[in-house]
Parts: sequence; structure tokens; C-alpha cells
Amino acid sequence: MLKYFLIIFYIVSIFLIAIFLKKINPNNKELLRKIIHIGMGPLIPIAKYFEISKVFAASFTFIIFFLILINYIYKLFPIIEDVERKSYGTLFYCLSLFLLIIIFWNEDPNSLIAGFFIMTFGDGFAGLIGKNFSSKSWQIINQKKSLLGTITMFLTSSLVLISVSSWGGLQLNSNYLLIALIATILEQISIFGIDNFTVPIFSSLSFNLFITNLQLT
Repeated sequence: MLKYFLIIFYIVSIFLIAIFLKKINPNNKELLRKIIHIGMGPLIPIAKYFEISKVFAASFTFIIFFLILINYIYKLFPIIEDVERKSYGTLFYCLSLFLLIIIFWNEDPNSLIAGFFIMTFGDGFAGLIGKNFSSKSWQIINQKKSLLGTITMFLTSSLVLISVSSWGGLQLNSNYLLIALIATILEQISIFGIDNFTVPIFSSLSFNLFITNLQLT
């Protein structure tokens, strides 16, 4: 019972920190959202460490998805989607995690963690760097992207892949760069926050295909 309490306590703590920072700096909406975005990153390894069951993890994620859907409709907690553009990013974020739990929780946790970490840390830090440091920029489907943000996405994704593989005892090869490149390209297409779905899903599937399965053969 304690492990479930700790998981919930961690999630609530991230939201409370974000709410507290919003009171201090209410104008930086993107920063506050990214705190939640990045703060959820360690959740999967923590849950795996506590040996949380697949059924509980999937059910809990689905409940969170449903609550966020209600919040999106009724605007109970605007901090969750408090950005300057119309976005379903948090919904896609939870939906992708739900699907990855169903597919990989017991079967290939390394692929699950790799895809989720690329989304939380890669996309999260790319957004922060791109927003706060000026560099060459461009637009794709009316979504602004920057050179520094894109480089951050690729480098962070590469670091995530190397770290997860080292932790999982997997050998390094050039496929890591390919997966990082795929994630970086997908992150460029972020209309309505769709990258919160495509990046983790395709990163996890690519990790499973090009890393896990190749090393099992």
C-alpha cells in the first residue's frame, strides 16, 4: 500500500510545485507546463522499482487521461494546458503513455522508458531552450521551431537512449543515432501537440525494433 501512496504523492508534488511557481511567475506559462512535463519523467522507473503491476499502471494512467479530458472541457486547472496555442498535448501525452504501458510494461520496459524519457526530457528541454534562447527559427504547419531547440532534442534523445541502454545492459550501436533522429524529426510536427503522441510511440517502437530485438537475435 505504501508504494501506491508514494507514487501518488510524487505526482501531486509535481503539480503543487508547478502551481506554487505559477503564483511567483504567472507570465511564464510554457515554463510551468514543462515543469509538469519533465517532472513526470522519473515516474516510470519509480513505478518499476516498486514493482507496480501492469494493470494498476494502465488503469491509473487511463484515469488520469480521463480527468485531464474533463479538465480540458471545463478548464478546472488551466495550468495543465496553459500555453499560447491550442493544444491537446497533455491528452496525447497520457494516451501515449497508456498505450506504451499496455505494449511494453512487462514485455520490454527498456523500450517503454526510452520512449517516455525522450518525450519528457528531450521534448521538454527542447521547448525550454528554444523558448528562452534566441537562434535561427522556422515554422512547420504554423508551429515555430528553433535551431537550438532542435539540437537540444537530438542531443538529449541520444543521451537518453545511451543511458537507458547502459542501465539495461544493452550494447551501443549506430541505431541510437537513428532513433534520436526519428524522434527529432517527429518533434518538428507539433500541431495541436501531436508530437506528445508520435514521439514516444515511435521512439519506443524503434527502440524495440532496432535495439532490443536485434540484440536478442
